[in-house]
Amino acid sequence: MMSSPIKKRTTTTQPANLSLPNDLLVSCIARVSRLYYPTLSLVSKSFRSLVASPELYKTRSLLGHTESCLYVCLRFPPDPNPRWYTLCQIPNRMKKKNSSGNLLVQILIPSSPSSPPPQSHSSNHLVAVGSNIYKIGGDVPSSSKVSVLDCKSHTWNQAPSMRVDRSSSSSTVSLLDGKIYVAGGCEDRNSVNWVEAFDPKTHTWSSVTSPSAAIRNGRVAEHRSLGFGGKFYIFGNYSDESGVVYNPKEGRWNPVPLFINMASELWYHSCCVIDNILFYWFHRHFHWYDYKVKLWKQVNGLEVLSEKLGKGLKTFGTLFEFFNPERWHCKIVDYGGKMVVLWDEECDGYQENTIWCAEIELERRDGDEIWGKVVWFDVVLTVPKSCHFLNGNALSATV
Repeated sequence: MMSSPIKKRTTTTQPANLSLPNDLLVSCIARVSRLYYPTLSLVSKSFRSLVASPELYKTRSLLGHTESCLYVCLRFPPDPNPRWYTLCQIPNRMKKKNSSGNLLVQILIPSSPSSPPPQSHSSNHLVAVGSNIYKIGGDVPSSSKVSVLDCKSHTWNQAPSMRVDRSSSSSTVSLLDGKIYVAGGCEDRNSVNWVEAFDPKTHTWSSVTSPSAAIRNGRVAEHRSLGFGGKFYIFGNYSDESGVVYNPKEGRWNPVPLFINMASELWYHSCCVIDNILFYWFHRHFHWYDYKVKLWKQVNGLEVLSEKLGKGLKTFGTLFEFFNPERWHCKIVDYGGKMVVLWDEECDGYQENTIWCAEIELERRDGDEIWGKVVWFDVVLTVPKSCHFLNGNALSATV
């Protein structure tokens, strides 16, 4: 009896079905830190669309997974077009030895009629509100245009224009209690709209009582402002100019003794408000202002980082730092209650600069001391020597 022939088993390799229902995929990715989204967007076109979809961010909001995201705007002369970057975290398997894994990656933002002109990206006229970054006014020529960068979709949109044209080089922009305050920069210094405020919730502009004619028409070429403690502060780029402060509840301006002897320091050096406390970098140290005793105090625990930051100043001293801010400049950013510090460092013998970033946790002790703890610091980007933070900006959006 003959045995039946044995049939050969044909093995066909079928690709594994890795697809998931869209709602389940959205739910999974919504739980992933947005620091990994730039890497996820490289997986496929569908992933790239997903990480920019409204459904994903709606789910993140419902899950309470919104987080602070760092954005950096840099210029690369002679190219007039600014480039935008965001902080991302690369997977562990791709990290170099002793690396934090944090990098700045470029964002490709499509050009549109809402895009601001290239030359209008002044470093002091970008402000973040929620998940949007607002670009206020123009430079040459002046403009009333307001462009909005949506940090979810990375697209430019248009917001209602200001009531007057302003030049970015001579106006100032600050955030106060969720509203954007803009001062100066208009051709008519006696305009009733010398100061105006924008409410992102209602998308409306309103006039604000102007400060004295001495401030509007003084010899100060440029102004800088801060919004904190429920008040709007303006000071000039001369140390002998008195600053002024506006209290929205009272609707009037008052002099600011706080800034009389330090206007130049705050003008030339980076400062920011974190949890209603004013911080700034000067004389190779981080400082904060204690309102109780009306004194500036040093932030404790950051000596190693301060030494790293001040490395390029050891030969020249603080006078060189004061008169040559472009030689050594850093940006301080409120990063969801933490402090992020970015600075550039020249690489001897190379036509490049390295951009460093440090993330710092802040703790208040005994009511009159603030301590900082460096979570990580690392090189996050390499740029040509022509690129400096003095002409750039860094902001934190909540996405």
